[in-house]
Amino acid sequence: MSRAFVFPGQGAQTIGMGKDLAEGYPAAKAVFDEVDEALGEKLSTLIWEGDQDTLTLTQNAQPALMATSLAAMRALEAEGVSIGAAACVAGHSLGEYSALAAAGALSIADTARLLRTRGEAMQKAVPVGVGAMAALLGLDFEAAREVAKDAALDEVCQAANDNDPGQVVVSGHKGAVERAVDLAKERGAKRAMLLPVSAPFHCALMEPAAEVMAEALSQIEIEGPAVPVVANVVAENVTDPEMIRSLLVQQVTGSVRWRESVMFMAAQGVNEIWEIGAGKALSGMVRRIDREIACRAIGTTDDVKAAAEAMQNG
Repeated sequence: MSRAFVFPGQGAQTIGMGKDLAEGYPAAKAVFDEVDEALGEKLSTLIWEGDQDTLTLTQNAQPALMATSLAAMRALEAEGVSIGAAACVAGHSLGEYSALAAAGALSIADTARLLRTRGEAMQKAVPVGVGAMAALLGLDFEAAREVAKDAALDEVCQAANDNDPGQVVVSGHKGAVERAVDLAKERGAKRAMLLPVSAPFHCALMEPAAEVMAEALSQIEIEGPAVPVVANVVAENVTDPEMIRSLLVQQVTGSVRWRESVMFMAAQGVNEIWEIGAGKALSGMVRRIDREIACRAIGTTDDVKAAAEAMQNG
């Protein structure tokens, strides 16, 4: 089997995620401790015992999801499954930072601080109520991109996430996104609905956040990753640290090319994908992109032990 490890993005966060990993594996607990120390606060308390709405705030959700993914990765390593067991890694939006940390390109502390900065910058980039995002279901990427273009008029409306063959998310000014929802329905979308998000991610309105991230990333050391990272904005392998730095800045305003990223991995011979961290959203997308790829979600102690056992036996 040729496998890839993938890391989830925003939306997967739930109170209690990663707690059993921290209780079962000292190396997993150390990840949460390191993130708490890097941020100067007990994010782990919020993750395990806090309020869902507070956890869902972008500046909390981003480092929290990374911490949970890295805790699962450390638990796998404790069971003998190293990052080298993957041909490549990838992550959906903020998950790309988790992928880079898992592959050793970024330290966990730097990643936590970068994601806190990213979350705050994305939230501040556009006043609440000015922007929106919507999921268009049942249109392919080209059709969705045309909808976004035609709905924009003199505002911003862009295809932000190309998630799978029947799910594209558009992002931009609220009025333009609302027009896109109506237009998508007229053009045959099965469903089109506004998403409960706090900002219009991955579109040109995020340019102020991209500038903040360019400054933050310029001060961070990036190593060559232990395995290639399939980057969101180019949907192909990247290993050069300076290219990684540049693409992370571009990612703030650029599209998440997830469908193409999975197709790229499949073309490289990947036939098994492990989703490492909270939830199973990426596994669902992968199955809709390529039914031949086997998926496994790893977010609990039981998942870790089952995955390690499957590797030993296979």
